[in-house]
Amino acid sequence: MIKEATSVVHAMAPARRAGMPIHGPVALALGAALIAWAGSAEAGRSCEDRPLTADVMAKGLNLAARTAKALDTEFQKNGTQVVLLARQGQDLSKYDLKYSHYGWAYRTPAGPWRVAHKLNECGTASGHIYRQGLGEFFLDDMWRYEAAIQIPTPAVQQALLKFLNAPTVLRLQNEPYSMVSYVWSSKYQQSNQWATETLAAAMEPAAIQNRAQAQAWLQSKGYEPSALIIRAFSRLGGRMTAANIAFDDHPNEKRFASRIETVTVDSVTQWLQRTQLASAVRTVQ
Repeated sequence: MIKEATSVVHAMAPARRAGMPIHGPVALALGAALIAWAGSAEAGRSCEDRPLTADVMAKGLNLAARTAKALDTEFQKNGTQVVLLARQGQDLSKYDLKYSHYGWAYRTPAGPWRVAHKLNECGTASGHIYRQGLGEFFLDDMWRYEAAIQIPTPAVQQALLKFLNAPTVLRLQNEPYSMVSYVWSSKYQQSNQWATETLAAAMEPAAIQNRAQAQAWLQSKGYEPSALIIRAFSRLGGRMTAANIAFDDHPNEKRFASRIETVTVDSVTQWLQRTQLASAVRTVQ
């Protein structure tokens, strides 16, 4: 959404161009349906109002097709049914980050893959959970047409598959949204944070009923967030110009030191591999 110093803030904001929000059990059955290109929300990419060009559509759909082929091959060889799926919506290299947004892609009984992820309604302080096809997931104009796939262990896959296909998918959804929400706070929730907390709840569904419990589980498993250096001037500019940027959930001592700790794709994939909860990241180009 924004570039430069506040670009990291906007770059990690999810937004919806198409898809169906999940509002409850009924929507769970409907959410897999493809909806015409509409709406205004972004996930890990710019929220600029730009027309969908034939070139952008072709690139997005081609990446989706290559990703579907890779996932189908993985299913046929190893029975894989759930993967972490990430995309590059913005150039985050100045922050030593590669991917801006991720969701949980899972194979449906009919065969097609769907992605459950959280998207910010562009320009607002709200975020909702969506189910989208791979084409929708990659349809917007991205920084680079490259996908990242990380395969959880069979036990993690089974836990996620059950959790994502039930009303529990909404258990830890928190509508108040900030692109840089503090990792250990429940005031706001950004997209990567929802996906990571949902993993925790899927692994301990009886014990984890709220976000604080999910965050405690993540801490106990050694998860460490990314620490972004965002100076005061950039923070002030972002907060004054966008409803979906807030810093008041960060501890004063960290905020005043320009240390913004938030959930990023890179920190999650590194943690999953380090703890042997998932494989190394593989790319699809």
